Amino acid sequence: MAEGRLLQFSDVHFGVEHKRACAAALDYAHAQPSDLILITGDITQKGLPGEFEAAADWIRAMPEPRFVIVGNHDVPYYSLAARLFHPWRAFETATGYPAHDGEFVSDTVMVRGVVTARGWQARPNWSKGVIDLDQTRRAAAALRQAPVGALRILACHHPLIEMIGAPMTGDVKRGDAAAAIFAEAGVDLITTGHVHVPFALPIDLSDRCSYAIGCGTLSHRERGAPPSFNQIEWSAREIVVTVIAWDGSGFAPAETWRLPRRQDTRHRESAPDPALPGAREAAAV
Repeated sequence: MAEGRLLQFSDVHFGVEHKRACAAALDYAHAQPSDLILITGDITQKGLPGEFEAAADWIRAMPEPRFVIVGNHDVPYYSLAARLFHPWRAFETATGYPAHDGEFVSDTVMVRGVVTARGWQARPNWSKGVIDLDQTRRAAAALRQAPVGALRILACHHPLIEMIGAPMTGDVKRGDAAAAIFAEAGVDLITTGHVHVPFALPIDLSDRCSYAIGCGTLSHRERGAPPSFNQIEWSAREIVVTVIAWDGSGFAPAETWRLPRRQDTRHRESAPDPALPGAREAAAV
């Protein structure tokens, strides 16, 4: 695997974090140089100041470059005013990363972040996901600008499509429509957390060259799987996702998925047009 490599962490849930696993994850990240450290949300348990402080310290201890997005647990849990008027202020202040429209771009990889969590919503379970199509259009338009040949990644907290057999659901409003738009824009991976178990599967709504990648947790909120994170490597023809799982004393490779890499985005003449939205993107309302 010669072209690129990143580590994806998610759902560390400072406040109920697995302290030994978090410390070992830092050691692993420094021992295995990567193109990017990607953290896909729920860095805290209840959005408390002390939790954000601990999460920020851990994130800053990670190698650079880093990219962090928010999750539903990163809303101040006990403050209705914060939920209503500024749900992501504490996250942005603690981490220095924007909640909306953040991105990372290099010659080998582009990541665009989208917020699927909400401070509140018009349904009983506020932990579930929402993606509006204006967000989707902005992210798809940005990802169409990715350098030719770069791996294109959409990062959000909730899985846009449901994984059969997962211990819980993201239940993302408009998730299927958004996933299809991102696939049309040439996205290789949609990286997510939330369900606390790792997975990798093709998005059946598309040409099956776009993949949904789920990451485990580094907290004690395990759901049938040990603490883990993902190591994602790619070459011209293949993407390899390896689960790095906690064995009680350290991290070791566990399950691996080998995914054929889409080829259209590797060539200027076949990549999605940076200037023109695809049919699904243009029709999104």
